[in-house]
Amino acid sequence: MQIPATQPPAVEPTATVRLHASRSPLATTPAPGELAALIRDAALALGFVRVGFTPVESFESAREALRTWLARDFHGEMAYLASGPDRANAHQLLAAARTLIVVALPYPRPTPLAQLGRKSSLSAEFAHYAHGADYHVVIKDKLRQLADACADAAGRSVLARACVDTAPLLEREAAARAGVGFAAKSTMTIVPGIGTHVLLGELLVDLEVAPDARLEPRCGDCTACLDACPTGAFVSAHVLDARRCIAYLTIELKGAIPRELRALIGNRVFGCDVCQAVCPFNAGKGAERCAPELTTRPEIEAIDLVGLLELTSSGYRKLVKGSALRRTSRTQLARNAAVALGNSGSVEAVAPLIRALDTDPRPLVRGHVAWALGRLGGPGAREALERAARDADAAVAEEAQLALTDLDERRLPSLTLHG
Repeated sequence: MQIPATQPPAVEPTATVRLHASRSPLATTPAPGELAALIRDAALALGFVRVGFTPVESFESAREALRTWLARDFHGEMAYLASGPDRANAHQLLAAARTLIVVALPYPRPTPLAQLGRKSSLSAEFAHYAHGADYHVVIKDKLRQLADACADAAGRSVLARACVDTAPLLEREAAARAGVGFAAKSTMTIVPGIGTHVLLGELLVDLEVAPDARLEPRCGDCTACLDACPTGAFVSAHVLDARRCIAYLTIELKGAIPRELRALIGNRVFGCDVCQAVCPFNAGKGAERCAPELTTRPEIEAIDLVGLLELTSSGYRKLVKGSALRRTSRTQLARNAAVALGNSGSVEAVAPLIRALDTDPRPLVRGHVAWALGRLGGPGAREALERAARDADAAVAEEAQLALTDLDERRLPSLTLHG
């Protein structure tokens, strides 16, 4: 059935809301089912592996789940999650929206370690989604192209807003409602046949498009992700205490990482992929094609933990340019590198840590360096910690005193030379 072509409401476009003109105006707008087929084809041609549609309506159950989660303070310092627009109401992002289009863009899976050979103990581990170009930019660009395609398919101008995870929208609930993926016990979105190595994007449009069926959880009795979490961040299935999550600790947390969690972080300096690594839905082939923009950049492969600890301002700008790593500051990366060096068990980490303890101007970094030296010991560590125990910054002095206690009371692991 054909429906009359209508012009979008008279809404003033903004930096986030855009009016996309049709290159081939039609007298009538295609029916919702036909629009769905045309838009789906356009999304797949842009490199998305899944696309789904859901009406724009309030996510009532998801809103209540978010309120409960926030009330338990599981969001930590992420105050933005508790403020601003109602994340369960997409109409607040575009009042004229009638359909929410959800897409999934695949990024390359980690290469098995067996194929890489043994890594150096000083290697830095970054969450794999951050190895390539900044996905926010990549996805938004593709969504704007998709909005142009929507206008062409509809034969009229289309009002649209492109969203990624920085928009106040419960995108994983949207993905389930649009039939793109279901909520895993790890809170990740699992796309059937693809797994979790995808990034989500959303496009709000003032078009009526035939909806897809919701996808319900399919994890069954599996608890692999819950059991494997290094820091025990899962309170229960589908409930994450972000304050214990390595992604939160290394990216969102601006201050000191809790001492009791540092040894559990390993060599992870930006995010964590453990729950994905053990998920059975990632055991298959995954996406045959991944977004080329998201392949690993040489800057990521070239830097190690010592390089991150000693990263200069210009080096930081080069490392994070055009990357999701911009989410963390240079100080946070150095803090994370100090913790990872303390977990390395390598004597090669001792000298750079001592240099940092003596010369780094940032108290946050020096405090974590002191902790690392307390774990490693090694030549000159005690003397450096004794100097730091007199640091003008009280927090650094306290960390140094605790590290000296660690040297005295803990049986230190053997230091080994790793290449």
